[in-house]
Order: sequence, then C-alpha cells, then structure tokens
Amino acid sequence: MPSYQALFRTPEFTPLFLSAAAQTAAQTVGGLALGTLVYRATGSPLLSAVSMFGPSLAQVLGATMLLSGADRLRPRAALTAVPLAYAAGTGLLAAPGLPTAAILAVVLLQGLVASLGGGVRWGLLHQILAKDGYLLGRSTFNMMSGIMQITGYATGGALVAALSPRVALLIAAALYLAAALGARLGLTARPPRVQGRPSVAATRRTNALLWSSRPRRLTYLGLWLPNGLVVGCESLFVSYDPGAAGTLFACAALGMFAGDVTVGRLLSPARRGRLALPLLLLLAAPYLLFALHPPLALAAVCAAVASVGFGASLVQQERLMELTPDDLGGHALGLHSAGMLTAQGLSASLAGGVAQLTSPATATAAMAAASIAVTLALATAARREPSRRPHPERPAPVPAPRPASPPEAPPASRPASRPAERPDPRPGR
Repeated sequence: MPSYQALFRTPEFTPLFLSAAAQTAAQTVGGLALGTLVYRATGSPLLSAVSMFGPSLAQVLGATMLLSGADRLRPRAALTAVPLAYAAGTGLLAAPGLPTAAILAVVLLQGLVASLGGGVRWGLLHQILAKDGYLLGRSTFNMMSGIMQITGYATGGALVAALSPRVALLIAAALYLAAALGARLGLTARPPRVQGRPSVAATRRTNALLWSSRPRRLTYLGLWLPNGLVVGCESLFVSYDPGAAGTLFACAALGMFAGDVTVGRLLSPARRGRLALPLLLLLAAPYLLFALHPPLALAAVCAAVASVGFGASLVQQERLMELTPDDLGGHALGLHSAGMLTAQGLSASLAGGVAQLTSPATATAAMAAASIAVTLALATAARREPSRRPHPERPAPVPAPRPASPPEAPPASRPASRPAERPDPRPGR
C-alpha cells in the first residue's frame, strides 16, 4: 500500500484534494446555517432537516438522467462547473425574504447538479491513482471530510451565533468559488474516460448493467441504506438541541475521522473484510440511547462513537470496485454516491416527519433501530449468495476443444448402421 507522502506527490491528487476540501467546508457551513435559518423561521424539524439534506433528495433524479456524464465529460470542466453552480445557489439562499418553498426549490436544484459531481470526482481519483492506491486515497478524502466537517460545523455554529445565518451562507458561497478556482487551475485538461455524449438512455443502460449483478446489488444496498438511516439520526441534531447542533455535528465528524484512519491505514485487508458488519452495527447502536433523552455530553459521545462505523463504507467501496469493470468505474462510484445521498435525503425527511409526530429523541432511536434491522437483513442475504460466477460483462472462458479421435472402421461382417436419431430438441423438465 502506498504512503500518504506518495499520494500527495501523485500529479493532480493535491489540487483535487484541496478543491474537495473547500467544497466540503462550504457544504458544512452552509448546511448548518440554512438549517438554522429555516428552523428559526418555521419551528419545523421536518423543514429544517429537508433544508440541510434536501440536495440529497434530488440525487435519485440525477442518477437516472445525468450519471452517464461521469465518464463522458471532461473532468476539469465538470469539477469547475459544479461548485460554481453551488456558489450561485448558496448566494441566492442568503437573500433576505426568500420564501421557504423557494429555498427548498434551490436546494433540490443544487442536489441535481451534485449528482454528477460525485461520479466525476471519484472516477478521476480512480484514474489518477493506481488500483492499490485507491482505498488509501479515498480514505484520505474521507479523513479530510471529517476534519472539514469538524472545522466547518464549529465555525458555522460560531458564525451563526455571532453574526447571522445569512452571513454564514455568503461565506459558504465564497468557499464554493475557491473550490471551483482550485479545480480549474490545478487539474489538467484530460479527455473524457468514455467516448460519446451523455444521455438519459446511456445512463439507464449502464445503471441496468451495474444493477444486474447480485453481488453488486447487495454491495450497493449496504452502502446506501444503513448509512442513510443513520444520517437521518444526524439530521435531527438541530431540533434535538438547537444551541448545540454544531457541537453534535463536530463530534460525529471526529468519530468518522477516527474510523477512516483505522480502516484505511491501520487494518490489514483481511481484517478489514471481517469488520464490515460490526462497523455497520456500531454505526447505529449508540443512537438507540437517544430514546432516554441523554444530556448534551452523553449525546455527543454517542454521536462520536457511532460515526466510527462510517469506516465500513471503505470496505464496501473496495468490494464494489473489485466487482466492476475498469471502464465503468466512474459511473459505478457515481451511482454509489447518488444512491447514498438519496437515501440520506429520504431518511432525513422520514426522520423529520417522525420527529414532528413524536419527538427528535424518539425519532433518532427509531431510525437507529431501522438501520440495525436493515444491516442484519443484508448480512443474511449475503450469506445466501451463490458461488461466485464470472462477470456478466466478461464472457466465461471457453474450454479448449478436445482432439478428435480417428473414426473406427465398422466391422466387415456387419452392415453399416443407420444414422443416429436426433435428440428431442425440447428441454427436459
């Protein structure tokens, strides 16, 4: 496995890393500011959760319409355009007097744009790094995401308290502009990985091909559902304790950072594979304690410990790439990203709806219980998986023909036999 030093010496890795860091910081600062702004205006846990995680809801539309562009667009142009679109949308969200319906519409449009960005970024990362370096590279990005979330939520909470949510949104827009500038100046002008124009038909065709393999289906569901349901728990932090939501988000990001370091760097490949299921269970179990309405300190510890379980996604992504042909890598990773974010957005909406009817603490525990149930169901289905078959995209090897033996001469004393009857072409029952 390469070292971190070797990663950052790899051409284009550092500018891609820094651009993604600025974009993650913008998302955390802007998301917390927008969630607080909507909650203050409406008092609704549902609308607050949807405003923070609403972009994820549009990912399903992007996954069915735009995802073929992940391998068919020029990476530098796409990774410049996506944060520019986010900067424009975030600046609009900071406008005073914007109705809540208009806020949600902008948020959903941002999610539609983001559905393309994930596939392009991770496809480019897979292209930049050798195969044995992708896991460490993705782990490094996840660790960066954890650090940026810790910093972003802490800074965003301070900005919201000291200034206002709208000022924090303008700062987030500036960070998006910095991400676009970093991608434009730091990345080289690579050609698309796959020839052809992006289209809805190409997107659906490749989605169907990726979904046709049962092992890949189970891997995708394991990446999407347990993770998404736990993000539903996190979406209730603002309504659980509006004054300390930044602290809870920062503790969760700290736990995610620890999990990524452990899985991505400290564990051997054999041990990583065995820990996928325990990590997914750890991801949800601590949130069950929220049913007891724990105080802030205990809630923060639960969030940190649970988020260590996000390290399971590294193991699952490694398996996904083992099951996927190289020329579909960007699309496969984009489908993973879009599906995961869609599950997160739906779970945030579901959690907010349950919290409206009960309480944020009860809804958090319910989402955690659902995540555990889904994890156990998927583990049971994986144990029933049939023996590994050749890739549907790659034909099975054909055995070499056996050399023909010379024909035997019929005995002279017997007449030539009649031609053998053809077998019945109908298949047997």
